[in-house]
Amino acid sequence: MPELPDVTVYVEALRGRVAGHKFVRAMAKSPFLLRSADPPLTATYGRTVLEVRRLGKQIAIELEGDLWLVLHLKIAGRLHWGNAAPKMGSKNSLAAFEFDNGWLWLTEAGTQRRAALYVVEGETGLRSLDAGGAEPLEVSLAEFSRTLRSSNHTLKRSLTDPHIFSGIGNAYSDEILHRARLSPIAMTVKLTDAEIERLHEATRATLIEWTDRLRKEAGDAFPEKVTAFRPEMAVHGRYGKPCPRCGAKLQRIRYASNETNYCARCQTGGRLLADRALSRLLHEDWPRTLDELEARKSR
Repeated sequence: MPELPDVTVYVEALRGRVAGHKFVRAMAKSPFLLRSADPPLTATYGRTVLEVRRLGKQIAIELEGDLWLVLHLKIAGRLHWGNAAPKMGSKNSLAAFEFDNGWLWLTEAGTQRRAALYVVEGETGLRSLDAGGAEPLEVSLAEFSRTLRSSNHTLKRSLTDPHIFSGIGNAYSDEILHRARLSPIAMTVKLTDAEIERLHEATRATLIEWTDRLRKEAGDAFPEKVTAFRPEMAVHGRYGKPCPRCGAKLQRIRYASNETNYCARCQTGGRLLADRALSRLLHEDWPRTLDELEARKSR
């Protein structure tokens, strides 16, 4: 799922292309895409784009007349830009948006149609789509600490909950926690002040670093290589590969369709976190430490 760095770069690329231009029309191929009915989508046609902004992991396009088009790409949605109308025959093509200077179109890989489009009116309508989480690059250390300690969850859950922090998902939470040398299952109310300060610094550094990296990668072109798995990442999507800090093999916790990647040596004091599927299967045979795991592999 595109997260804060990816969505920020999308927003900047769109703003530079459509701000001040007229939105002509939209063609939605998928009947599941439009999730709102009032105002109708047709009410946005012919209006000039005033602004493009990020709303959590969503992209909000402001049109004259106090109307907003809001796109949520979910896991597999991606945006593309071109001067000519796109071919909509592909099964992955969901919608196309015509502006007076080009076309924006939305694709979604896979068979599940999760991407969403909303039309809302005014700041009140926009706020109705905002989960309300704190902006991680805008809050002070004190605000970050209060937000983190406002409820007792694991660090992974707190970082990825849009009601707590805005724009952070599975990929960048892995990177943040590795940089901060903190366990993904550490409970927020048990963190020391020093650990929270380290997490705050790691959050800012990770998000800023990746936003800058993605900006440079896109350059003047529209960002087309948006993915949650990048070879330059420290831990996310790199299960079994060496930790770039200590060289130990990276581990994972799998749950539903997601997984958390971490370094046991750097983040959990060498302790292996229980993988729900494997630990249920192995029971007492589940290795408790990285050393025990390596010892079993060498038998």
